[in-house]
Amino acid sequence: CAEGADLRGINTLMLDFFDDPAFVHDLFDFTVRVGEAFARAQINAGVDIVGVGDAAASLVGPAIYDEFVWPYERRLIASIHGMGSLVRLHVCGNTRGIVGRMATLGADVIDIDSPVPMAEARSASGPDQVLLGNLAPVETLLNGSPEAVRDAVADCHRVAGPRFVVGAGCEIPRATPPDNVEAMAGYARTHRP
Repeated sequence: CAEGADLRGINTLMLDFFDDPAFVHDLFDFTVRVGEAFARAQINAGVDIVGVGDAAASLVGPAIYDEFVWPYERRLIASIHGMGSLVRLHVCGNTRGIVGRMATLGADVIDIDSPVPMAEARSASGPDQVLLGNLAPVETLLNGSPEAVRDAVADCHRVAGPRFVVGAGCEIPRATPPDNVEAMAGYARTHRP
């Protein structure tokens, strides 16, 4: 969805879902082929896990997600697995309405952004899905203290359970204090599932 939004513009793509659904399917078929080529290049360069980002997927409701986005994300993830790599899926924003469907894609790790309570993500995705996140990038990492960061990570870990990877909900802001990033990394180094 995000690559299609980059090519068409987000506003135009949102209209395309209704005005020209066949075009959207063709567009997403093309973007999957581009994603496969990019993943192949990363794998050939030696990565162990390919990150798939779909920032725009949280902007559509569950019905549009199921019809237009899910099949193409699933195809890309299956293709990357076929190339021999693990897959980490990140969808920015509030994915509360689709996180259960995201868990059926087969991604090895699903990033949970900060607008989604970790308890809801765990409940919707089941006990076996590895979840990453969901520290609030601005409120906790940028503006919080190292103690607040450690507490937030510990809470995410407690709620997510053993199939959990320490991480921010989304991009860490550039001006984040190094001590806060170290607090997050320190928790990861000292705590195990």
